[in-house]
Amino acid sequence: QVQLVESGGGLVQAGGSLRLSCAASGLTFSNCAVGWFRQAPGKEREFVAHITRSGGNTYYTDSVKGRFTISRDNAKNTVYLQMNSLEPEDTAVYYCAADYFTLTHKPNYWGQGTQVTVSS
Repeated sequence: QVQLVESGGGLVQAGGSLRLSCAASGLTFSNCAVGWFRQAPGKEREFVAHITRSGGNTYYTDSVKGRFTISRDNAKNTVYLQMNSLEPEDTAVYYCAADYFTLTHKPNYWGQGTQVTVSS
């Protein structure tokens, strides 16, 4: 079965950095677009970043542009989210999600999430 497993979350002070990983199994990873989403307490889940199958194109929500970088290593079936200059507003559970070929608004495959907490 398909599994997406996030790791790398934790507690960090404002201005700090974290790198999240999403390890995939059970699918042909190089044929999948992958995204990161997040959900803060009391808020709806929101899109953060997206990377295409080959990694040639990346997309970000405005609030993280210039601070977050999404990348992938298809040989390792892993997608990363490098988060720099973290702000308390980035506190959320971060999820990776995948779809074959093109990432949709409601991806088919989801991980269980990893908590990121940014203290002020």
